[in-house]
Amino acid sequence: MWELKMMKKIEETENQIVFIADISETLANSIRRYTNQVLVMAVDEVEISRNDSPLYDEAVTHRIGLIPLKTEKSVNEKSTGKLKLAVNKEGLVYSGSLKGNLDVVYEKIPITTLSEDQELQLVAFVKAGKGSEHSKFSPGLMFFRNVSEITLDKEFSEEIKKTFPESEIKEKGNKILVLDNKKREILDFCEGLAVKKNKKAEVETKDELVITIESFGQMSPENMFKKSIEVLKKDLASVQKNIEKI
Repeated sequence: MWELKMMKKIEETENQIVFIADISETLANSIRRYTNQVLVMAVDEVEISRNDSPLYDEAVTHRIGLIPLKTEKSVNEKSTGKLKLAVNKEGLVYSGSLKGNLDVVYEKIPITTLSEDQELQLVAFVKAGKGSEHSKFSPGLMFFRNVSEITLDKEFSEEIKKTFPESEIKEKGNKILVLDNKKREILDFCEGLAVKKNKKAEVETKDELVITIESFGQMSPENMFKKSIEVLKKDLASVQKNIEKI
């Protein structure tokens, strides 16, 4: 049975959460894979009525399809939306020009450029989808690594502190123990230092994982993580129900 024994937040920003969890790699990988089963709103079809820009209609449509859109928690498989764009001003046309019943996440994504007396007019139809169908529906990334304890000669201490001031270093005789449990991975750096001096770093891999959830902006990383777990639980419950019928 899967069990989460410990969770500790390391760092959090608007679109990223990094934390340590005492969780099996199997479960963490299952949650990671299910981020692409979370419903996200994205442009599905575009009707272009006028395009004087140097880009073909297909190129404009492709760029608009990849613009992240804010996705509400209540989104479901039948959720739809519509955005309009009408620009006749010389210069770059940005994603912020798309107006409708949804909002773009980033308003300064370039779509195309217009010269004097040129226009771009279109209607974009939005639907809910999953990253497993198309990358435009992907809510973000999840990745993880094991916490490691690295044993090195004491001579490397100052260089490690200079490059990774946030690192946890403990002295033990003529050796130091460096804990790789922060947002930035330090293991490769420590092993590289040892190799330069023709020495070897001793590495002990721990059970805990450093997990990073990074959202593309459609939803918060916390919501993305929770929804991934919810969809995974729903599918597992369905599997169990079908097994019981056998």
